[in-house]
Amino acid sequence: MQIQPGFPVTRMRRLRKNAGLRNMFRETSLAKEDFIYPLFIVEGNGIKREISSMPGQFQMSVDNILRECDELLSLGIGSILLFGIPEMKDAVGSGAYDENGIIQKALRAIKNDFPEMMVITDVCLCEYTSHGHCGVVENEYVQNDKTLELLAKEALSHAQNGADMIAPSDMMDGRVKAIRQILDLNGFGETPIMAYSAKFASAFYGPFREAAESAPQFGDRKSYQMDYGNSDEALREIALDIQEGADIVMVKPALSYLDLIRRTKDNFNIPVAAYNVSGEYSMIKAASERGWIDGEKVMMEVLTSIKRAGADVIITYFAKDAAKVI
Repeated sequence: MQIQPGFPVTRMRRLRKNAGLRNMFRETSLAKEDFIYPLFIVEGNGIKREISSMPGQFQMSVDNILRECDELLSLGIGSILLFGIPEMKDAVGSGAYDENGIIQKALRAIKNDFPEMMVITDVCLCEYTSHGHCGVVENEYVQNDKTLELLAKEALSHAQNGADMIAPSDMMDGRVKAIRQILDLNGFGETPIMAYSAKFASAFYGPFREAAESAPQFGDRKSYQMDYGNSDEALREIALDIQEGADIVMVKPALSYLDLIRRTKDNFNIPVAAYNVSGEYSMIKAASERGWIDGEKVMMEVLTSIKRAGADVIITYFAKDAAKVI
């Protein structure tokens, strides 16, 4: 047969012909090990309250958190991120670094029953303060340096009670250094820090505020969280956290910041985490419930896009659902 002039030598569709070929040459694939599952812990027993704006997500007491850990491990998910919701809050978030605080109790219970579980703790004050801000407030302004001491105390308390990794999310200047120093001085030099390095003042956090009961009682968090228009500034934040001792850097949220995940991966030789946040989760869930989208397919497409952009690990409320698909 004579080849016709202009006939394409390269046919891109050849490797898309069937599922076997498509799977063989897929460039980005998800694995269960990619996921970190967030959990919200409350005081009490027998509590499992669904979060109205996050279908399928719950506030749970420690006994139910243990049941959740058992299920997660059976699904192949071995990493969790803990958020604590205390019974009482005060101006300086003292429940965050209380030896008998909710996270401290949960850590002891989880590591006793499931020592193989990788337990990461969110280090911030917003869930514990009566004003809902992430640090010490004076004259309705969050005081950076006074907050560092409390964050360091919180991080050390978590490490002493069994945390495998510390994840500061407050966005105070210098907090990674303060935490690294206190951990090193107290025998926790091997405990890694996953820094929320580029955390933006985002409207996508709305459902989380309900889940963690952490909405600010006045103003907003724009004086410490980042402006979503700034990516060069985000790279400076990331570079500073690395200099201060961060082992993993995070971009939060994920979907509207895929470009920044890619820039981070291209510019820094360090593991990158991305937080697929509550609003991103809830939008997909809501649209799926209304029949507007195929929720499972959109979930997998979104998570793959985050990994394709350069994330090494993804913090996501979809972890259990995705693990079942994988």
